[in-house]
Amino acid sequence: MAKDGMFYAPKSLKKEVVCGPGEFVIAAVALDHGHIYGMVGGLVEAGATLKWVYDPDPAKVEAFRKQFPQAQIAASEADVLADDEVQLVAGAAIPSERAPLGMRVMAAGKDYFTDKAPFTTLDQLALAREEVKRTGKKYMVYYSERLHVESAIYAGQLIEQGAIGKVVQVMGTGPHRLNAGGRPEWFFQHEKYGGILCDIGSHQIEQFLTFASCTDAEVAFSRVNNFNHPQFPELEDFGETSLIGNNGASGYFRVDWFTPDGLGTWGDGRTVILGTDGYIELRKYIDVARESEGDQVYLVNHEGEYRYSVKGQVGYPFFGELIRDCLDRTEIAMTQEHAFKAAELCLIAQHKAMSERVVWSSGAK
Repeated sequence: MAKDGMFYAPKSLKKEVVCGPGEFVIAAVALDHGHIYGMVGGLVEAGATLKWVYDPDPAKVEAFRKQFPQAQIAASEADVLADDEVQLVAGAAIPSERAPLGMRVMAAGKDYFTDKAPFTTLDQLALAREEVKRTGKKYMVYYSERLHVESAIYAGQLIEQGAIGKVVQVMGTGPHRLNAGGRPEWFFQHEKYGGILCDIGSHQIEQFLTFASCTDAEVAFSRVNNFNHPQFPELEDFGETSLIGNNGASGYFRVDWFTPDGLGTWGDGRTVILGTDGYIELRKYIDVARESEGDQVYLVNHEGEYRYSVKGQVGYPFFGELIRDCLDRTEIAMTQEHAFKAAELCLIAQHKAMSERVVWSSGAK
């Protein structure tokens, strides 16, 4: 497991190819975040044909082609968008630039697949909603902490099978290693990364909506702070949020940049899902002091206690489903409204935390 979650890009041991060569052609544009490797890798494993790569930084393009040598280097973004053969553009731009790129991609008649967080402002989200409606194109989001984590996929399957009854609460923790020396300048600029709840908090809200089967939620409480990094005044190193779903389920999550050096991976991500007939705990990336391999699923219900090690057993069905959704114009992988609702709630949580911000060390607002 990588020590830096920025380059988290698992490969599936259980592959399902859903289309033939050349049937679904994609391009990678904007390589600012390492998640682009997981995004493109997942699509290629599922059968997509990677035709182009473009980024204004030749070093990023060169590094990308070491992993994906089949990608041709485009001279410009415009050249990619002008290619009628390209059906989807995957992008991991600086967060504040993801929406403008998506507008250009959809206006060019292509589906768009962006890294999280998909927006940094509610105005961007409103424009994207309008452009999706106008063009009929998709604005899909790589919420990787569910879509690219086999234990999370398996938890969803257990819930669908009724293993824990009706879900009434989801609690998540999403700690990350800061690794400040390896981060780009924009990572520490609030206007560009959007805040900790907007950024890594978006994973948590998407998981809450999914596991609790909510279509909407109220942000009951949210808080952000910079507890221990005064050298980066615009960094929020801690965030937390409580949610109440429109079906009565509740959610709480904490995200932070405090992963200690002694941990064997970039973050001890966990999720606890409580149902009316049992509960599930996910130890996603490591089982501390027990198993260095993640994707450990613990289930307790009326039948007994269970532990499942699902690494390499479940796969990542989202990518094949997304390809088929684009080809068949369906919404099996994820509905557009779900992707947008998760983004909307993380923006509201971020705004609420900032507008009501309390400097806890001094007690002054």
